[in-house]
Amino acid sequence: MPVPLSSLRPGTAGTVASVLPPTAAADEQLVRRLAEIGFLPGEPVRVMARAPGAEPLAVRVGRSTFALRHFEAAFIQVEPR
Repeated sequence: MPVPLSSLRPGTAGTVASVLPPTAAADEQLVRRLAEIGFLPGEPVRVMARAPGAEPLAVRVGRSTFALRHFEAAFIQVEPR
């Protein structure tokens, strides 16, 4: 069952299941940006680290590592391994 990427602990790996559909114009831009940087269904993903206070999350997707804010990571649904 997919869970939000934002809920995973550091070191947890999985596969991107989906990116939630936008509910507003600002969300549409975020969803597009997430797809552009590689958060696409089927891509491997791993939470590398979480800063104190939970933001940002260091997340590896494919061969790239990105820092995401909690609310951004919540859009990404992951099938944990």
